[in-house]
Amino acid sequence: MKLRLSLFCAGLLAALALAPGEGGISTASAADASVETPKAGWYSQLVDADFVAKYAVLPKPDGVQIIDSRPATRKFDPGHIPTAMNLHDGDFDKLADQLPADKSVLLIFYCEGYECMLSHNSAFKAEKLGYTNIKVYAAGYPDWIKKGNMGAVSLPFLKKKLDESSPLTLIDSRPKERKYDKGHIPGAINIPDSDFDKMVDRLPVDKASPLYFYCEGLSCKLSSDSAAKAVKLGYTQVKVVPEGYPGWVKLYGAGPTAGGPVLKVLIQTTADKDAIAIASIEKILKEAPDSVVLVDVRDPVEFATGSFKGAINMPVATVEARAGELPTDKPIIFFCSAGGRSGDALDKARKVNPRIKAYFLDANVKWTKDGAYAITEN
Repeated sequence: MKLRLSLFCAGLLAALALAPGEGGISTASAADASVETPKAGWYSQLVDADFVAKYAVLPKPDGVQIIDSRPATRKFDPGHIPTAMNLHDGDFDKLADQLPADKSVLLIFYCEGYECMLSHNSAFKAEKLGYTNIKVYAAGYPDWIKKGNMGAVSLPFLKKKLDESSPLTLIDSRPKERKYDKGHIPGAINIPDSDFDKMVDRLPVDKASPLYFYCEGLSCKLSSDSAAKAVKLGYTQVKVVPEGYPGWVKLYGAGPTAGGPVLKVLIQTTADKDAIAIASIEKILKEAPDSVVLVDVRDPVEFATGSFKGAINMPVATVEARAGELPTDKPIIFFCSAGGRSGDALDKARKVNPRIKAYFLDANVKWTKDGAYAITEN
């Protein structure tokens, strides 16, 4: 009798060990035995960061949708898992039509970690709608970043940062002639992924500077490849903009081309024909900022405190080495905070690249992080 009971128990344990699809019971996904055991109120099918990482890649895989259940402005926009869509649990019923039409698609929900119930709540709601392949990454976005994975930002977040003239470097990883020259996000510099190793000197010296990479949308992996290279170089604030330039055009219209828009105002100079007049630069900044190339020659630490919208940072000490990058189809305006370094930068750039049409701002300039500035005479 004891032998029969032992055999029965062994058989029962074996049955329970079967994968969920074979009738067994699992506290998590069969593929994720190491995942946190479900707690009260949690959705039972759990996955970990390694599982999610297989799908958080560009080009975006078919047959799967990662879903961020957190609020958009406060959480999703400034940082989310690449390829994730935002469907805040609080608006689930109103936004459910954004879910894939195919109910067999793998849905992976996540939110703000183990104490956040939004992803579990949304998973249950999706199940009620008939979706049959649902997982929850309970550790969520904090765990994703903690494990060293790449984060992403939304286009509205990026536009807000650009409008505020926040210190950042936006990099277009697409080919120059075929893509960047034909239209790019305002303020972006071009470092094609294929030439990344040759052009790393275009990146800020300060490894803590925010870097945002983009390319041709969810079907393009150039930006994520370049972002990974930047991380290997030691940059600590690197994110991708997965929707890229196509997403920007859809939301905000086409960006500037290599030739830029026709200059709406003439550049007026002071008695020093190389120095742009304050009234002239202020009019350009207000009416046609994309008609010129603004080059901030201060140190990265200074640049991080604020600069003109769309300006690139090229410290005066690097100008000679980088002068060949400057375009010849737009006027270039070098500036600093008092006019000394900007004039020096102009002389150095002309020596190396005499074809440029350039000026410098000989004035005192003060910026604030909200994008405001004040220009006064020396």
